[in-house]
Amino acid sequence: MNTYIPLKRNSFIQPLSREHHHALLLCWKIKNGLSKGVASYRIKKYTDWFYKYHLEPHFSLEEKVLFPILGNKNGLVIQAIREHRLLSRLFAEADNVEDTLKKIEGTLKQHIRFEERVLFNEIQNKATEKQLQTLSQIHTEEKFKDNPKDIFWE
Repeated sequence: MNTYIPLKRNSFIQPLSREHHHALLLCWKIKNGLSKGVASYRIKKYTDWFYKYHLEPHFSLEEKVLFPILGNKNGLVIQAIREHRLLSRLFAEADNVEDTLKKIEGTLKQHIRFEERVLFNEIQNKATEKQLQTLSQIHTEEKFKDNPKDIFWE
């Protein structure tokens, strides 16, 4: 039996990990909505909102502040940026909405697991205290505000 050992995250990176938690909840909402037969356009409307107000700024912060700690030529950083681009294309896709939502759900979940289990650990191990403090000065955690206009996942 596999036992899950929680990862010890540096306090300066914890806000980004909490944002990942909200993105994993998005994956759950997509999966739950589709399993209940909710119209794809309703789910897409919510995912578009989530991408604009949560994921897009999150990706930008990671790429501008966090990833440079390892350098843009680092293989893990290259993979993360490639996945960001793929996810951005999926969120922009307007055709085959149900299939695209399924791809978003699986790809986003896999991407978050990669960042949390691999990339963030490497960054945490290589970062100086000053680099981590810079991150905390640039990124202040805000309370997550959901969009309650259409709670399709309930």
